[in-house]
Amino acid sequence: MRVVHTLSQSERAERAEGASLDEFPLYLHDSSKSVLVALARNRHLREAELLQLLERKDLPQEVVREIAPRKEVDHSYRLKLSLVCHPRTPRRISIPLLKFLFLFDLLKVCMGPAVPADIKRVAEEALLARVERIPKGEKVTLARRGTGRIAANLLLGSDRELRLAALENPFLGEAHLLKILSRRDVDDDLIEIVASHPKWTQRYSIRLALVRHPLTTFTRVREFVPNLTVSDLNVICQDRRISEEVRDFLSAHCRQRLARGKRRPLKSPPAADSGKPDTPFDPTDD
Repeated sequence: MRVVHTLSQSERAERAEGASLDEFPLYLHDSSKSVLVALARNRHLREAELLQLLERKDLPQEVVREIAPRKEVDHSYRLKLSLVCHPRTPRRISIPLLKFLFLFDLLKVCMGPAVPADIKRVAEEALLARVERIPKGEKVTLARRGTGRIAANLLLGSDRELRLAALENPFLGEAHLLKILSRRDVDDDLIEIVASHPKWTQRYSIRLALVRHPLTTFTRVREFVPNLTVSDLNVICQDRRISEEVRDFLSAHCRQRLARGKRRPLKSPPAADSGKPDTPFDPTDD
């Protein structure tokens, strides 16, 4: 038998389709699409060999299409998961397979760096559709380890433990939280949890959103306004959705700050929020 790499492409493809399991490694890393397609058709391959083939993230889509309809996939959870996670799996193949995946494997799909963004989105939707039916312990784990969108969704529930876990999620971003704080249908317990959170109340944009929200207590508003700029506070004063008590307080606070500012050199306004916890601003900063 001639050494495989000395064979022509067509010869390698012909031999790959009928290769024995012992010969499988000879073709596994071949660079030719036609050879890999032929190998994927090989009737001798079992789950283990097909999984090895799917470990190649550079597989042409045609090879993935050859693997997907094989009977081994029907009987193998691992092959279904590998197909969904493979970056070259066509949408029409991967999406129907999502319904077979366990909860935390769906999360693995959502977090997979090689998984296409549209598949991640569908996996998130599938996961969120199951949330109400899973035990609380699994919900808490999801709140802590899920994507930012999943954590934000769990914040909108009524369970305090889930909310606290979601606020500690490293994937929960300011954009997620600001979107929630822009809503008027959230409850006062959520507003108070965010307003008392040591991490999130260090973020300028979150403090500003809390001052704007009608459910933020007056006590919390008084805590936050010294660290907000006069220009931002003046904008809030014009918002008629804010209670008159808060608007009157903000107006008086701004007048005091401006009066003090005339007696000392002006300082630079706070830098744009970088996403990291920012240091408190001088109360006289405008």
